[in-house]
Amino acid sequence: MILLLVTIIPSLIILAYFIFSDKFREPVKSILIVFLLGVAITLPAGYLNSLAIENFSNADPVNNALVIGFLAGGLVEELLKFSVLYFFVSKMQDFDEPMDGIVYGVTASLGFATLENFEYVYLQADLNTTSMNIAILRAFSAVPLHGLNGCLMGFYFGMLYFTGDKKYLGYAIVLPVVFHGSYNFLIHFNFLFAMMIVIILLIFSLKLHKILKEVQLEYRSKTG
Repeated sequence: MILLLVTIIPSLIILAYFIFSDKFREPVKSILIVFLLGVAITLPAGYLNSLAIENFSNADPVNNALVIGFLAGGLVEELLKFSVLYFFVSKMQDFDEPMDGIVYGVTASLGFATLENFEYVYLQADLNTTSMNIAILRAFSAVPLHGLNGCLMGFYFGMLYFTGDKKYLGYAIVLPVVFHGSYNFLIHFNFLFAMMIVIILLIFSLKLHKILKEVQLEYRSKTG
């Protein structure tokens, strides 16, 4: 039971922070649907990741770290998360302000991270450590990485949708791929260097989140 809680709770804590810091809360039903869509995209991600690794891996560990980091992990997974925002969230009636991009971006990303965490914690028996160790390490590394990338992607997706400026499309896709890919690449060689990516992403994403929190506060003060 404790292992299950350590596997699930980190995603829920991060998700709760972004949901409850939203001044204009999103409906629970919408949050749940987007979360489940994030869970669902783990299936095509698994297939596409395996395909990329099978076709581009070789005997070179640097090449394989790049494939797993930027192609199988970064590009595949972040594009699938973006597809949830682009094809579903943008059509929702509840998607009516830039902060919603962050809330739903984080929700989709953590839906993905939650099921992925189950796989690593319960199915990766070939790793030379315990399931609890994996769950604890990922609680402070991979899970926040996914959630914060969702914040980053959601911020720029919201800006794209509500300003119509196409430059934000590139930011919404490229920046999460770079952060995700860099983390995955570095973790093959040095865990502390990989954690530096998470820390930089934390500072960056919280700064973007703060910008939209201030916009909401200003709007609320004007409308009473």
